[in-house]
Amino acid sequence: MAEFRDRPYSQFNFLVDLGTGDTESTQAGFQEVSGLGLELNVAEYRNGNEKDNAPRKITGSYKVPDVTLKRGVIGALDLYQWVNQVRDGAQDQLRTVTIQLQSEDRATIAMTWKLTNARPMKYTAPTLSGPGTEVAIEELVICCERIDIE
Repeated sequence: MAEFRDRPYSQFNFLVDLGTGDTESTQAGFQEVSGLGLELNVAEYRNGNEKDNAPRKITGSYKVPDVTLKRGVIGALDLYQWVNQVRDGAQDQLRTVTIQLQSEDRATIAMTWKLTNARPMKYTAPTLSGPGTEVAIEELVICCERIDIE
């Protein structure tokens, strides 16, 4: 359940559960989550005998954008294994992915986003560079059929 307060929450404390029930291990630690949202499709309609020249707006279906997760490479194969299972046709690998925004002291869950029937659609390995000094980051893009916010 969303926790209302007068001051906005910071974006830097969050938990990600990839449908395994794990939010505490190093494998569950992500640097960034982006793309959470929802888009309603709206159709325009106007009768020829309307008194108003503007069309009516009629809400139709909705779309859920792809969600991108980024984390430092830690030598874990969990992301790749999930991608590989789906690539090999395992239709039972759809998961409910949960992302929880926490308060600054991590005592309160401010909001929760639940991604239903989520599956990986793209895995990107880190960019490697001999003279580089950056952390190696891997990226997983997931799609889902529904996002609910609690």
